[in-house]
Amino acid sequence: MFDYTSRYYSLATAVYATSDGRQLPYVTRRFLPQGGNLVLLAQVGVTQGDRLDLIAARTLGVATQYWQICDANSAMNPFDLTGDAAVGTLVRVPMPQTPQG
Repeated sequence: MFDYTSRYYSLATAVYATSDGRQLPYVTRRFLPQGGNLVLLAQVGVTQGDRLDLIAARTLGVATQYWQICDANSAMNPFDLTGDAAVGTLVRVPMPQTPQG
């Protein structure tokens, strides 16, 4: 259902049965890993106008892997890591991980 590089790749699917008998498939919930337990590749200082996809592209080589940086910083919202209030803070960048399926 999802590409192997997706954060949702290893999640199970389930089916919700509606009262009228329809079957609605969905992906089960994903819980954030403990960010401090991920092996660190680098720490990057956030600059004015930085975005997490740009940081991911520079450090991990793939912009769409920004979610791995979110995981390493225990952040549900990527904008929390790069907003104006975050300028000058260090963001943890983990070693690239492939979700286990």
